[in-house]
Amino acid sequence: MKSSELGLSAMYRILKKSGAERVSDESADELRRILEELAEDIAKSAVDMASHAGRKTVKAEDVKLASKPFIK
Repeated sequence: MKSSELGLSAMYRILKKSGAERVSDESADELRRILEELAEDIAKSAVDMASHAGRKTVKAEDVKLASKPFIK
């Protein structure tokens, strides 16, 4: 089983804050899996942007720009 970077309790809180009366273990785990996958894609893109700009440091604007395709 792969270790997770995000806490499961945070997923329960997000789902509850979004209006769920009850949250299954499977739904919290699936939300965590999806968010980690998206975060990894965004992070990789942000690293590429920083590298393309000749920087080793990833800046907030790199992350914002990399996340644009995922945000409505």
